[in-house]
Amino acid sequence: MGLMDSLIGAATQALAGQGQGHGGSGPDWVGIVSGLLANGSAQGGLGGLLKQLEGAGLGEQVQSWVGHGANQPVSGDQLSSALGGDLMSQLAAQAGVSHAEAGSQLSQMLPEIINMLTPHGEVPAAGAGGLGDLAGMLGGLLKQA
Repeated sequence: MGLMDSLIGAATQALAGQGQGHGGSGPDWVGIVSGLLANGSAQGGLGGLLKQLEGAGLGEQVQSWVGHGANQPVSGDQLSSALGGDLMSQLAAQAGVSHAEAGSQLSQMLPEIINMLTPHGEVPAAGAGGLGDLAGMLGGLLKQA
């Protein structure tokens, strides 16, 4: 298990119970996003996910999330197209929401999470930034969801 997997896993455990969306009964967005970012995922971890998004025409957005400055927005439809309908359907099923709702939630969370995981303006070679920052950021995002 790599450093990124460890950080994401620890953040997921730390947020279990509070990261369940609305009053503990909503989707487990921590687990869903963790699955996308895990080094063992089909996307190939953070770096693989970013390459996939860039290859699908979202390069400017991805670079804004990784770089310094304001994050460019991405729509749920753009993410769905970039990640593929099958993956988005799986994520929606995991969350127990519609395909459109899954895309909408991810379009709000991914830019912020990627921004937080790349504090120096580049994808870390061996993992992510501080666990405390990541856990706090995920918890804050999930309270808004």
